[in-house]
Amino acid sequence: MKLIGSVTSPYVRKVRIVMAEKKLDYEFVTEDVWNSATTIGESNPLGKVPCLVMDGAEALFDSRVIVEYLDALSPVGKLIPPVGRERAGVKTWEALADGVLDAAILARLEATWTGRSDEQRSSAWIERQLGKVHAAVQAMAEGLGEQAFCSGVHFSLSDISVGVALGYLDFRFPEIDWRGPHPHLHRLFDKLMQRASFADTLPT
Repeated sequence: MKLIGSVTSPYVRKVRIVMAEKKLDYEFVTEDVWNSATTIGESNPLGKVPCLVMDGAEALFDSRVIVEYLDALSPVGKLIPPVGRERAGVKTWEALADGVLDAAILARLEATWTGRSDEQRSSAWIERQLGKVHAAVQAMAEGLGEQAFCSGVHFSLSDISVGVALGYLDFRFPEIDWRGPHPHLHRLFDKLMQRASFADTLPT
């Protein structure tokens, strides 16, 4: 398998962490989708990463689709429950964490995209997106509470998704103090960073 992505993309990082936790071999090919010479469209018509190209040249895209496929490849370290309420719970955690990323990235693009002048940027839009970030982080903290992991006593895709979202805030929004108001998230994040899958995929 070949994973096309960027070391700074949190969605790609989520897939890389799942690959490491599942002990799957793959080739990592870096791609800058913002470069005019990008070839990502040959594998993903949406022009986005991550994109997983399998041996038969078939491609999967969208991190949620990819991680679900990868979790089914091997029974080792199952990250997503197979059916029922537990599965829905894990997928909801993933959706919440991905929502943090979606909003944070929209805010960052509005503030930094070179295709827009300072006069064209909307502070109201940025504030709206960051409001979603703060509300979602609050919800994650309340959902975690004093549990060992987001979905209870076992490490799962819930924790990977939350850890990646918090890591992205550290990377792109260091001014956001999520640790002080949310000590349980701080505890979880520190525990996750002790795992090789997280430590080895830190964005740079």
